[in-house]
Amino acid sequence: MISALSPIGIFDSGIGGLTVANAVHRLLPQENIIYFGDTAHMPYGDKSPSLIESYVKGITAFLLSQECKMIVIACNTASAYGFKAASLIAGNDIPVLNVIDPSVALISTHFEKGKIGVIGTKGTI
Repeated sequence: MISALSPIGIFDSGIGGLTVANAVHRLLPQENIIYFGDTAHMPYGDKSPSLIESYVKGITAFLLSQECKMIVIACNTASAYGFKAASLIAGNDIPVLNVIDPSVALISTHFEKGKIGVIGTKGTI
C-alpha cells in the first residue's frame, strides 16, 4: 500500500543517475529512495527504442512492486524512449518524472534567443 512513507524510485541505465538520487536526498532528506542502476544493459544510447522501452517497463514494474510513491527516470535515453510507457504503467496515482522535460523548460525560459549546445547519446538526441 502506497503511503507518505513509501520510497521514491529512481532509475538510470547505470550509475550516472546517482547524481539525481543525491540531489533528491539533499532536498528531501526525510525520504527513502530506491535506486535501480541497470548496469546489465548499459549503455542505453546505442539500443533500439523498443528495447529501451522494454527495459523501462520492467524497471517501472519492479519499482511499483516496491510500493514507490513516485518514479524518477534519471536517464536521458530512457526518458526519451520510455517516459510514456512508464507513465502508462504507473497510472494516474503515481507520478513519473524524467530528466529531459525540466531541463528543456529551464533552458527555454532562460535562453530564448541564444544558441544551445546539446551533448547526448544518439537515442537522446
